[in-house]
Amino acid sequence: MRQHVNPLSRFFQLPLELPGPDQLFDTANRPIHLDIGCARGVCLLELSAMKPDWNHLGVEIRRPLVLAAQRDRDELERHNLHYLFCNANISLEAWLAELTEDQLQLVSIQFPDPWFKRRHRKRRVMQPSLLLAIAAALSPSRELFLQSDVLEVVEPMVALVELSGCFDRPDEDTRPWRTNNPLQVPTERERYVQEQGLPAYRVLYRRNEQPLPELEALEIVWQRVDNPADVPLNH
Repeated sequence: MRQHVNPLSRFFQLPLELPGPDQLFDTANRPIHLDIGCARGVCLLELSAMKPDWNHLGVEIRRPLVLAAQRDRDELERHNLHYLFCNANISLEAWLAELTEDQLQLVSIQFPDPWFKRRHRKRRVMQPSLLLAIAAALSPSRELFLQSDVLEVVEPMVALVELSGCFDRPDEDTRPWRTNNPLQVPTERERYVQEQGLPAYRVLYRRNEQPLPELEALEIVWQRVDNPADVPLNH
């Protein structure tokens, strides 16, 4: 059973200054894979061994999971792997902005907490400001991977990404959903979904060369799509 927290509670609204790559990894200039909402971190633990020439960072809002994942990392002495506790929508944007050009090469958001009701939309991990921070940090052709087992969770993420105009889907990928996980290592939730014979909805995007839209403009058009009843008439 998923145990998720309310990211809008006061405790999770406190911004944290996250350490930079030179403080997180033994070799700071490797390409970075950022996994947002990494849970217990098993996927990244395996990926860090499969891809030792990359640095892997998992961020998670549930501190006990981060502590447990970091213990595993320390026991195995994976110096290209780190886990951080934070609310991605509060603390991650500043970290992304400080990265050197083309350092971030892959971002994944896998099976985020299922805040699928519209009244809970502000609790979702994929918000316009975070998406634009990710898009700003990714160079053209670098990738954003999304997946969930809840259609009502992944569809708003897909809609927001496509409204931004900053990403394209690879021509060779099947529509509407990609059939396999390009990371090749399943998360804990993905393993459960597979064992139960349930579907997983996956989309891979690549950053294109389009400039970022203004945040306010993206928020307005996103609100029109996601919750049109709340859009003021003068917009």
